[in-house]
Amino acid sequence: MAADIIIPIVTLIVGLIIGFFVGVFYLRKQLENMQNNPDMIKEMAQKMGYNVNKQQMNQMQKMMKNKKFK
Repeated sequence: MAADIIIPIVTLIVGLIIGFFVGVFYLRKQLENMQNNPDMIKEMAQKMGYNVNKQQMNQMQKMMKNKKFK
């Protein structure tokens, strides 16, 4: 009877923990890919409603290269 309650709760907690770490891994990979691809940065900025010029693009790339995502 107690197992009917405990097993789903434990499964939920384990699933949330695993999902969190998979999400962090995926986000880090995306950020690492953006460092090397200025088109991805430009696309992200446009989705957020910003138009970036060449100087701003270079500045963003420099900031991302200085930041370590590992």
